[in-house]
Amino acid sequence: MAAELKAILDQQGAVADLRPHLDAQRAAFRRTPYPTAEQRIEHLQRLKPALLKYMDRLIEAVKADFGHRSEDETKIAEILTSLEGLRYYSKRLTKWMKPQRRSPGLLGFPGSAQVVYQPVGVVGVIVPWNYPIFLAMGPLLGALAAGNRVMIKMSEYTPNTGRVFAEMIADTFPADHVLVINGEMEVGAAFSELPFDHLLFTGSTSVGRHVMRAAAANLTPVTLELGGKSPAVISQDFPMKDAAERIAFGKCFNAGQTCVSPDYVMCPAGREDEFINAFRDQVSQMYPTLRDNPDVTSVVNARQYQRLQGYLQDARDKGATVVEINPANEDLSGTHKMPFTLVRNVTPDMKIAQEEIFGPLMIVQGYNSLDDAIEYINDRPRPLALYYFDWDKRRAEDILHRTHAGGVCINDTMSHVAVDDLPFGGVGDAGMGHYHGYEGFLTFSKAKAVYTKGKFNGTRMILPPFGRGIHNLLYKFLLK
Repeated sequence: MAAELKAILDQQGAVADLRPHLDAQRAAFRRTPYPTAEQRIEHLQRLKPALLKYMDRLIEAVKADFGHRSEDETKIAEILTSLEGLRYYSKRLTKWMKPQRRSPGLLGFPGSAQVVYQPVGVVGVIVPWNYPIFLAMGPLLGALAAGNRVMIKMSEYTPNTGRVFAEMIADTFPADHVLVINGEMEVGAAFSELPFDHLLFTGSTSVGRHVMRAAAANLTPVTLELGGKSPAVISQDFPMKDAAERIAFGKCFNAGQTCVSPDYVMCPAGREDEFINAFRDQVSQMYPTLRDNPDVTSVVNARQYQRLQGYLQDARDKGATVVEINPANEDLSGTHKMPFTLVRNVTPDMKIAQEEIFGPLMIVQGYNSLDDAIEYINDRPRPLALYYFDWDKRRAEDILHRTHAGGVCINDTMSHVAVDDLPFGGVGDAGMGHYHGYEGFLTFSKAKAVYTKGKFNGTRMILPPFGRGIHNLLYKFLLK
C-alpha cells in the first residue's frame, strides 16, 4: 500500500496519466458491475475510521490553504456532515436497492414490470475550494452507495487539503475503486474531458458552462452545483433581532464563502436601519474581535480578496453606503480577513449587484410589498437558495409557489443543506440535477426498465394481418 500510495501522489497533476486511471476503473467495474448492499455498506463504512484518523491533518490542511480557517467550522461543516451522510446512506441503502414493482398496463398484460437501479459505472467529481472535504465526500458517498467507481479532482486552490485527502483515500481504497487527482487548471480541464459515465461539478456558473461543454463531447450526463445570488426576504412583522441572528449564521459562516450564503437581504421599506443595527449587534456578539480571533475565517487567497475589495470600491465609487462591522476597530492589513460588511443604496450597474458575492459582504435593500419582492427575485436568474422569514404559513406558501430556487429555508439560512434526507441541487443558472438523500442514489444510478413476459404470449393477439376483430375491438374501446 505504501508503494502504491507514493506512486499515486507522485503522479498527481500529470494530464497524460488520467485516461489510464479511468480505464483501470472501468475494467474493475466490469468485474463487479453490481456490488451487493453488504459490499456497498462496507465501502461506505471504510470512510468513518479514515476521516477520524485523518481529521486533525485535514483540519490543519484546510487552515493552511485558507490562511486561516476556523477549526470548528471545519469540524461542523466538513467532518461532522460527512459522517452523518455516511450513516444516512448506510441505513437506507438496502431498501433503495430493491427493484420497484410497476404496473405493466393493459398492453403489457399478463407480464410484470419493474425498475432495477443499476450503477452507472465510473463517476467523476470536480471539487471546489470553499468546502473541499464536504464537497468531495458528499458526491463520493452517493456514488459509492449506488455501487460506482469514483475519480475525484480536487481544487488547485486548496493544494494542502487535496494532498492529505488523496493520501486518506489511497489509504482506504485501491486506485481502481476511488482515486483522488490533484493538479492545476489544465488538469481540471483534461479531467472534465474524460468520458465518465456521470460527471458532477461544483463551482461557479461560468466554469460550469465550460465543464458542460466538455462533457457534451462525450454525451456524459452532468450534475452541476453552481451558485448565484441567494436572497433573504424578511416579512413586514418578523422580529428583526431574530432575522439578524439567523441571517448572520448563514452570512458569517466560512466568511460567506458558501454557495448558499445569503447574498442580499430584502427588508420592508423603512426597516433597513433596524436590520443593520440588529445585524451589527449580532455579529459583534459572535466576533468581538477579528484579526486574531480563531473563529473568524479568512478569505481564501489574494485573488478572491482583491475581487471582494474591488466590489466594495466599485460600489463606493457609484454612490453606495458601506457599513463595516469591525467591533474592536482592528487593522486587518497583512491578512486576508475582512470585516463583515453591509452595502446599501446599491444600483444595478454595480458589480456587487451583478455577480455572486461569495464572501463576507451583503446587500441590504428595502421593498414595498411582498409582491414587489417576488417580482424582483423573479426578474433575476434563479438562485441556488431562497430564505424567507415569516410566522405566517400562508404567506410562506405563497412565496414558495411563486418563486424558483434550488432549495428554500423558512425562518433560517443554509440548514437545508445539512438535512441528509433532502435533495440538494440548483435550477437555471444555479445548476441542474440533485444529489444528497435518495435523489443522490438515483443520480448515480441507471433506472433500468425491466418487463418480463411469461409463457403466454399476449402479443400474438395483435399480430398482423391487421383489421381482424381484436384490432377493431381495441380501437373501439381504447382510442377514445
